[in-house]
Formats: sequence, C-alpha cells, structure tokens
Amino acid sequence: MAQTLVPHFVNDQGVDRIRIGVKEFQCLGATPPHDHPHVYLDMGHEAQIVCPYCSTLFIHGHDLAATESDPPACIYVATAPPGAPAA
Repeated sequence: MAQTLVPHFVNDQGVDRIRIGVKEFQCLGATPPHDHPHVYLDMGHEAQIVCPYCSTLFIHGHDLAATESDPPACIYVATAPPGAPAA
C-alpha cells in the first residue's frame, strides 16, 4: 500500500493568512515545541479553511505545489534530532 505524506504547516511569523498548494494538511500552529495540537484540516470543495486552534486562514493556491506555501517559511519539514538513527 502506498502512503501519501500529509503536508504540515506552521505560522511562526504570525501572519493572518497562508496560501498553500493542498486542500488536506495538518496545522501545527508554531514550530515544535511551541506547537498547538496537530489538527488535520480538509477544505473539501471550499477554497479556504480556518484553523480552530490558531485562527490562521489557509487559502488554496492552485499555482503552488504541495510542498510550497506563501509565505514560504510556513511549510514545516520535520528533521531528526542530532544523533538519531536514520530510518
């Protein structure tokens, strides 16, 4: 079975809206350890959705890839802690 990675977004900059290239994603609020509960959001047929925890407005941008956001710093990429074994 193939797995699809669900993009994660953060709002460390405190902007009121973030354009993203996907309609299904997780909002972390801020970069861990300052994050809120990781909430899965699905826009469905709509073009925008508001995170119920941090009130960030996410807007679907057809011109953006799944790995892009506007502002660019809002896509979250998890990294392994130093010394952690490789997967």
